[in-house]
Amino acid sequence: MSRMLLSLLLCFTFALIARGQDLRVEKLAEAAPADAFSPEIAALLQGEGFKVLRGGTRVLCEIWLAKEWPIVTAKNVSGEVLYPFQPGQLIGVARYPKKASDFRDQDIPAGVYTLRYGQQPIDGAHVGTSPTRDFFCLVPADKDRKPALLDYKTLIAMSKETAGGNHPAILSLQRLPEGAAEPLSVRHNEDKDWWIVRCIGQTKLEKEASAQAVEFVVLGVAAE
Repeated sequence: MSRMLLSLLLCFTFALIARGQDLRVEKLAEAAPADAFSPEIAALLQGEGFKVLRGGTRVLCEIWLAKEWPIVTAKNVSGEVLYPFQPGQLIGVARYPKKASDFRDQDIPAGVYTLRYGQQPIDGAHVGTSPTRDFFCLVPADKDRKPALLDYKTLIAMSKETAGGNHPAILSLQRLPEGAAEPLSVRHNEDKDWWIVRCIGQTKLEKEASAQAVEFVVLGVAAE
């Protein structure tokens, strides 16, 4: 094997290794900043969260999930809807220490946000933008003070303020892959260049609690 070919192979191997290590997740053994969210919302959050790191040390975002996610049914609404959450439901909160981007490649300014569940509308404007209809909306924490469900128009209007444009700031939820997976992990969809975080929360249906995994694109852009 020629030295040039060997060099190219080594460079390709190192590039793949670096790419695979680009994002990782770690547990965050601290509560969400109490002064950043309303007392009503802060009281519903878990005492610990997790952080997504990029390039080894740079924190992309920090997320704290709600202690529980009340649901009204354990079944999905349809084949296109993957998760049993209620539209407008509080899922958790997030902190972005630096500017980032959402699934539509819009800016997410540095700051703190609530995460609420939403469903993509069925209309011609959204066909093909995502393989699923489920997403999280990022809402500025100073605008979202009550944990009650938000109706669709209010949710979208408030999330638009995050991106400062005509569209809400969103993180796309993904279908859970088959087989066992780490409770807290990140995977890379190489075809779409999406980095997908997996975490575990707890749903509550009447008096019955169940573990619920969710996966969402924390870094990557829709194919539009």
